[in-house]
Amino acid sequence: MIDWLIDHLAVIMFVALVFIMFLGYPVAFLLGAIGIGFGVLGIIFDVFNATQFANLLPRIYGQAMQNQVLVAIPMFVFMGTMLEKSGVAEDLLKILQLMLRRVPGGLAIAVTLLGTIMAATTGIVGASVIMLTLIALPVMLQTGYDKALSVGTIASAGTLGILIPPSIMLVIMGDLMGIPVGTLFTGAILPGLLLSVLYVIYIACVCFFKPSLAPRLTGPLGANDERLTLPLIVKGFVPPALLITLVLGSIFAGWATPTEASGVGGLGAILLAIGNRRFSMKVLREVMTSSALTNAMVFFIVFGATLFSYVFRALGGDDVVADLLKAMGLDTGWEVMIFVQLLVFFMGFFFDWIEICLIVLPIFAPIIAKLDFGTMLQSKELILAWFAITLSVNMQTAFLTPPFGFALFYMKGTVPPSVTMMDIYRGITPFVMVQLVALALCLLFPELVLYLPREFGFLD
Repeated sequence: MIDWLIDHLAVIMFVALVFIMFLGYPVAFLLGAIGIGFGVLGIIFDVFNATQFANLLPRIYGQAMQNQVLVAIPMFVFMGTMLEKSGVAEDLLKILQLMLRRVPGGLAIAVTLLGTIMAATTGIVGASVIMLTLIALPVMLQTGYDKALSVGTIASAGTLGILIPPSIMLVIMGDLMGIPVGTLFTGAILPGLLLSVLYVIYIACVCFFKPSLAPRLTGPLGANDERLTLPLIVKGFVPPALLITLVLGSIFAGWATPTEASGVGGLGAILLAIGNRRFSMKVLREVMTSSALTNAMVFFIVFGATLFSYVFRALGGDDVVADLLKAMGLDTGWEVMIFVQLLVFFMGFFFDWIEICLIVLPIFAPIIAKLDFGTMLQSKELILAWFAITLSVNMQTAFLTPPFGFALFYMKGTVPPSVTMMDIYRGITPFVMVQLVALALCLLFPELVLYLPREFGFLD
């Protein structure tokens, strides 16, 4: 019995992590506690040396505190939070309403396009979902839009920020997998736009065949009494377009690192808030407080994840997972890839994206990188970039799938009492299906992910 326990200590460690997460303990404390606890067990069973704990502090210091990539996270969080206060979204939605008022489901499509544009400026799902709910949902309900379609559109559009750069998730994934952030940012553009296009196609089709779901806009809410003028377009489109160009364009052109670009984005968000007369010391304090709390959570999780993955590997976790996949008959690269994608999708019903990243990436990324996926994916760099982006498309579903989809809770806390949780569940279901279609396309056609990184010189 003791010998079996020693041989399977890494497996028990993984199971303990998953089980205790269901009890609701904070993941940052949980990762570190389990890492220390099983390290002590390893010392007791003589499979882990006590001196190995001494390696943890320099690893944590080098991986988080000295990591130039992770330094970008605080400024991206600040930028997204400040943009939430700047009033940019209201101007954009007004213009998009005017442009699409004669299109079936035009307001829902406008919300999706607004979510796509804001995703390229914020990268924070919570802020996007809450902002879109407050701005768009009252208008959609007042004009007779179906409640399920309305909340499904808003929730799905709000989650685009986790995929379309500058995404905090991509920054963390790049750090965990050792992939340059520029590679992931460029690789996520086409999948993100593909997903947005699929949302628009679905909305247009369902509203065309069932017009009662989305009545045409009339009166003041339809902006029929206004005209689409050049000053209105300039006011609505130029500021966010300029910010996107400054942040993403500088990275893709090689003018700035992600860290430098995040600082430019933070300054740009402040200038937009000033230009819209939404800036004050009170707003600045609120944004700084919210950003500090978010950053503290992210970095604390990074510390715990470093400790957990170090002990897991020291106990032979990588070998155990490889042997388990062989025992299941998963020998080819595609079989392992499909298994991991299914695992991540079902984990999304219960865990947040950052928890999935910290559980799955340290275990499966080294295994995936060694497998054969045919002539289009012949190098480790190509495989890891493709794997990371397809996984990020998959993990976007974690925000929408019940019972623990975070976008659903953000929305429920913002919607009026007339919108029930069942309305939200009904609304997000078809959009989750659309996300799975996008994932399948990215898996079947790797060039959707790899084309732009090659064009910008991030991949050979």
